Amino acid sequence: MKSTAAILTSVLLATLGVEAKPMKVFILAGQSNMEGHARVETFDYIGDDPATAPLLKQMRGPDGKPAVADHVWISYLTGHYEGNANGEGTGKLTAGFGARGSNPTQDGGKIGPEFTFGLAMDAALQEPVLLIKTAWGGRSLNTEFRPPSAGPYVFSEARIEQMKKQGKDIEAEKAKKAKECGRFYHFMIDHVKSVLADPKRVCPAYVPADGYEISGFIWLQGFNDLVDGNTYPKGPDGKTNDYSKYSEWLADFIRDVRKDLKAPKMPFVIGVLGVDGLNAKGNTVSFREAMAAPAAMPEFKGNVAAVQTAPFWAEELAVIDAKHAKVKQMGYLLKVKDKNSPNKDGSMDEAQQKEYLKKFEAELISPAEAAKWARGASNAGYHYLGCAKTFALMGKAFAEANLAMMKGRP
Repeated sequence: MKSTAAILTSVLLATLGVEAKPMKVFILAGQSNMEGHARVETFDYIGDDPATAPLLKQMRGPDGKPAVADHVWISYLTGHYEGNANGEGTGKLTAGFGARGSNPTQDGGKIGPEFTFGLAMDAALQEPVLLIKTAWGGRSLNTEFRPPSAGPYVFSEARIEQMKKQGKDIEAEKAKKAKECGRFYHFMIDHVKSVLADPKRVCPAYVPADGYEISGFIWLQGFNDLVDGNTYPKGPDGKTNDYSKYSEWLADFIRDVRKDLKAPKMPFVIGVLGVDGLNAKGNTVSFREAMAAPAAMPEFKGNVAAVQTAPFWAEELAVIDAKHAKVKQMGYLLKVKDKNSPNKDGSMDEAQQKEYLKKFEAELISPAEAAKWARGASNAGYHYLGCAKTFALMGKAFAEANLAMMKGRP
């Protein structure tokens, strides 16, 4: 935000015919897919597709290494999945600001959507840009990212009965949940405010007299809510979950971050969960609809956009991933006396089991498929297969949606 001195300086510059531009600030937040699990080694796969080969050229410098943005700096707060050991990584935007595990201040060799998002902003704006990214794996909107105006988490009667049958202390469980509610929401807000209290610490090109403007917020989250069978009840069809509460809480989240950051019309991009791609069914489809719903609310018209990430899912890699799952299942069957196991009588020793599994895999996955997998994938399906092509396309699409909303503002 601009100080009184900054406003007076802007007025003076305007009088002299010089336009003062506040530095654009973009916030990126969410769980493990906002962290980003695509290894840099999968970059080459982007070039195999003529449609995305130009994007790969933007992602690499003349030396063939990941590009370094000319005008974009980043502050990235993250931490270990099970701990509170948050740490900040800063610097000029390049690859390596993806998932970092237990070493939050060190380059993890991965990217999330921040990389191409920042490169797109760099190309479009040609001026100093600051990204503030906060992301932690395994965090839900209903609990850890719960916005203040959503109120306290309320256990359903069905869940309370279930906990009683499990012999759990109900009051202790409620206290534990209350302690977790909103914890990462506040980590996020506190970090953003801390960085913006001294932007020059992260972005040396920041000009205090020009001030800054929070120009966008990107939200990429959802998996933990999707698979939460305790918070979201079954819908009318009795088959898929009713995720309408997620829509309500996400709308609360948008209002609350705008209020807490004093940015009432800040463009907000919802990265709609795209795991399993366009062929997804059941709960995944229901959840996507709930996640995108706030963008259609009248109060958010023109300043909230839902970007579907399912079209960026690497379907050809998912086919190979399904075959890997079959190999894993066979490995399990070989160790048990199951009626469907080739080793149901237990006659195979460990060496014979390994040989059988090796042959099974060779017959199921061709050398060409194995090579494609090694080139394009680096993680599990819930992390978009760790495919850099997918994350690169997401980041680019988020930037385009954000820029479109910026152009529509007075």
